[in-house]
Amino acid sequence: MALTFGCLFFDRLALNFLMPYVAADLHLNNTQIGLLAGALSLAWAFSSFFSTAWADATNRKKAVFVLAVLIFSICSFGSGLAVSFGTLLIARLLMGFAEGPVIPLAQNFVERESSPTRLGLNAGILQAFGSALCGSILAPVVLVQIAENMGWRNAFFIAGAPGLVLGLLAWQFVRRTTAESASRTTRSPLTIRELLQYHNIRWGIPAACCVFGWWFATLPFISNYFVQQQGMTAAEMGKTMGLLGVSGLLSSIIVPALSDRLGRKKVLIFFSLVGLLYPFAVYYTAGSAVHLPAMFLTYFMMGLLPVVAAVVPSEAVPDVLKAPALGLVTGIAEIVGGVLVPAFAGVLSDQVDPSAFLWVSAFLALAGIFFMSKLQETRQAGLLSVPKEPFLTA
Repeated sequence: MALTFGCLFFDRLALNFLMPYVAADLHLNNTQIGLLAGALSLAWAFSSFFSTAWADATNRKKAVFVLAVLIFSICSFGSGLAVSFGTLLIARLLMGFAEGPVIPLAQNFVERESSPTRLGLNAGILQAFGSALCGSILAPVVLVQIAENMGWRNAFFIAGAPGLVLGLLAWQFVRRTTAESASRTTRSPLTIRELLQYHNIRWGIPAACCVFGWWFATLPFISNYFVQQQGMTAAEMGKTMGLLGVSGLLSSIIVPALSDRLGRKKVLIFFSLVGLLYPFAVYYTAGSAVHLPAMFLTYFMMGLLPVVAAVVPSEAVPDVLKAPALGLVTGIAEIVGGVLVPAFAGVLSDQVDPSAFLWVSAFLALAGIFFMSKLQETRQAGLLSVPKEPFLTA
């Protein structure tokens, strides 16, 4: 699951790191860059909930997972074939639809194999290998080098190849006992309204939106900002993004592991305060000796992604609702944080100031603290609070 997660994020984030090349070749502005990120996230969001819920209801989670991995790998080639903003937009939409169910199903498989005392750590390891190691460390270094020497189109072609192998490996090694859904014979059909009856789902959704938004407000624009506004060369930008990836890797393991020991709520609030400082570190310390260390430390808020997207919803509902709960939280967070936020940040960056996306990120970190304060703690002193059914059915 970690390798597949990594391949997915390598493909998904490829456009962000190749954006200086793509934007120059296809003549893209910040608004179009934001729309490209938003289009993939929108398709991802709808597919995340509906595909996951369907796979869970029909007991076909393994088949849906494997098919999704194979399709998004093939779709990666489409980005390399784009000749205009419109064709690139279509390619990203198709990739988003294919990628949607992969993460909630992968997190669900890992959750079913985890002991409660290691759920945060295991979800964090999945995140660390995925968006951090492969998506944020390897991707900027490898893809920028390929783009420099072979062109950005070939970088997209190469990025899509490993997923085809990993899809076949998942079909071979994911066990039936891991992928099978629990019996739903005594329950009425699942509705979103039913999931919203759970306290930590209601408050966890806006909290997840803020964490996703904090990340996506900067992610599509930051590499171009480093080059165009802060004067970095392409090589310097790639290394800087790789350093942020190291921060994401460490935080994706350390932060969820701390939540296993200290409690989810405390860790969420503390690292949101840390993340609030990230935009200030990017803007105000540029060119100084503390620029890279300050960004490295304040980027630790990235470690909250697996906590809000996997751990909190998993502990908020009974076993029978875990997969759809993961899909719902991820889907809504993708729509708000991954679609609306980058689109809004892109428009502001074009119309107001090139750094406007940074202050959108800061605001979302602050808003996230409010929603996190409303969550009920599910882990204290190594104890797990097991959620109860809100409805009694015949």
